[in-house]
Amino acid sequence: MNLLLVSIGGALGAVSRYLIGLMMQKRFPAPIIPVAMLSVNVMGSFGLGLFLGIIYGAIPVNAMQDSIYLVIGVGFFGAFTTFSTFSIETVQLFRELAYKKALLYITITIAGSLLLFISGLWIGSVGR
Repeated sequence: MNLLLVSIGGALGAVSRYLIGLMMQKRFPAPIIPVAMLSVNVMGSFGLGLFLGIIYGAIPVNAMQDSIYLVIGVGFFGAFTTFSTFSIETVQLFRELAYKKALLYITITIAGSLLLFISGLWIGSVGR
């Protein structure tokens, strides 16, 4: 049953990532850095933090048997955000000798994702 829950959430997350990526590529056809995956990763980090804050009030320690955590936390947000695509795009920037762009992309993605996760977690847990 757990695999089914993760699969359902993962399918929804992957499709959402794809659609938002397409939308961002249309809106920003020639960005300085890869804004589609940057947007998805920071939005996903915020969303995961918000979800955890609202449902658990903190980062859960033993939630791997909790259905809602499996569907949303592991499945949806696990598939929605993508470290692998971030890695590919970063390596491509380095191969193009676009070192400043690569470092900007790395910094914004990692710092932005962490800050937005913390913000989402805090916002979600404020009313608890």
